[in-house]
Amino acid sequence: MVWSLNGQAQNIKSVQTDIVIYGATSGGVIAAQAAALNGLQVLLADPVKHIGGMSSGGLGQTDIGNKFAITGLARDFYREVGKHYGKPEQWIFEPHVAEEIFKGIISKHKIDYRPNYRLEKVEIKKGKIRALHFTDKSEGSIVVIKAKMFIDCSYEGDLMARAGISYTVGRESNATYNETFNGVQLLDKHQFPDGVDPYKIKGNPESGLLYGIMPDALLPNGSADKKLQAYNFRLCLTNEPSNKIPVSKPENYDSSRYELLLRQLAVYTPDSLNWQLMHFAWMPNHKTDINNCGGFSTDMIGTNYNYPEATESEREQIIKDHIAYTKGLLYFIGHDPRMPQHLRNEMLQWGYPKDEYVTNENFTPQLYIRESRRMIGPYVMTQQNCQGKEIVQDGIGLAAYTMDSHNCQRIVVNGMVKNEGDVQVGGFPPYPVSYRSIIPHKNQCQNLLVPVCLSASHIAYGSIRMEPVFMVLGQAAATAAAKAIKTKKAVQEIDVRALQMALGFVN
Repeated sequence: MVWSLNGQAQNIKSVQTDIVIYGATSGGVIAAQAAALNGLQVLLADPVKHIGGMSSGGLGQTDIGNKFAITGLARDFYREVGKHYGKPEQWIFEPHVAEEIFKGIISKHKIDYRPNYRLEKVEIKKGKIRALHFTDKSEGSIVVIKAKMFIDCSYEGDLMARAGISYTVGRESNATYNETFNGVQLLDKHQFPDGVDPYKIKGNPESGLLYGIMPDALLPNGSADKKLQAYNFRLCLTNEPSNKIPVSKPENYDSSRYELLLRQLAVYTPDSLNWQLMHFAWMPNHKTDINNCGGFSTDMIGTNYNYPEATESEREQIIKDHIAYTKGLLYFIGHDPRMPQHLRNEMLQWGYPKDEYVTNENFTPQLYIRESRRMIGPYVMTQQNCQGKEIVQDGIGLAAYTMDSHNCQRIVVNGMVKNEGDVQVGGFPPYPVSYRSIIPHKNQCQNLLVPVCLSASHIAYGSIRMEPVFMVLGQAAATAAAKAIKTKKAVQEIDVRALQMALGFVN
């Protein structure tokens, strides 16, 4: 027992283990599983109670790219999902199914899982992390966890940042890594049609901009900035009457937030919600994974720029704002009399499923953090890697998805509202992800791996940032950590060829 600065007694606990994994994302759980299979004592800590990240948070339609690129324990996860549905493997699944599988992994491998652990401090001595200091939010106690190796599997890269590792936020210029799809990109996907007026009073700039439109000027194509691709919630809804909770008006509902949607519909009105308004991916048992689609949708563009460096309370507010926006959008579409009747009728068929997120009012607790911090490590993955123009020899897993960035800003261009930042460029085969991209520079830290907020340019990260790839890289990181412990070497010094063989990875 010690006394804090405010004069209150505070209990401090100490824990010793082999490896600490921070972030109970899908990549974090698989990393924990791999570490346990390598004979390590594992502690998995997370600042919240949700387990499985986006894979159990509504992203039920897996962004695969090429399923043959998904191997190892990641592939085993999708086979376990398949068992639930009576199939060899399954890539489309309900959130609760994924959550139960992740919980089963934790239980089977006797992983010490610590939810509600807020990271407070990182102890570093002679280039190595010695201990992490957490606040156990459930008990209010301080927990100091010592370990030999550490893996940051959080979407935010909080452990990496607290350890003093170099990182970046936002978009590099095209010139930085000799790319063509980085930086500012004004393209035509998920875009407003021409003719949508951005002003509160049509044609009158002095009346001010409608909600969600930023006053920023459009920079030249390829310019760098600190803006992030938009976040949203992947929505699990159902049209099964017996399992449906109707969408109700949320607190602090403000219909003016959606005025721009009406402007868009006045120029172009789709026949269905499932095009140019939302993307419906059909799930088992009359459910759907809904994603952003079109000019105005579930992405809350331009509201997340402060998230990577925000305090816990600031992040909570950003999340609350996204919840309010999303629930308000669903209510607006179904109930506002200005909406086209056929779209209102379609929306009213859907509601929140009674059997999902039962401890969170049937709404996903996981905001889709598409991009936050990105480490600057010994090797930076770029567009050249994605398109096969540069192939690394120290690959430890494959990525295969399209270079995919959601819009980063909503601005006025030539008197019309336009979204900027959406890039979708594919057509390339699977490519290897460098081991050097998941480790920091040796002079910064010798016992940390970062397989989620890895070293990649903005546009390359748009391809790599897929849940199955995070699982693959999580397994690679844990296997590398085990080898570093066994050989008493820094993570930068291990035999990468031996690591590739252990992973069954043939470059």
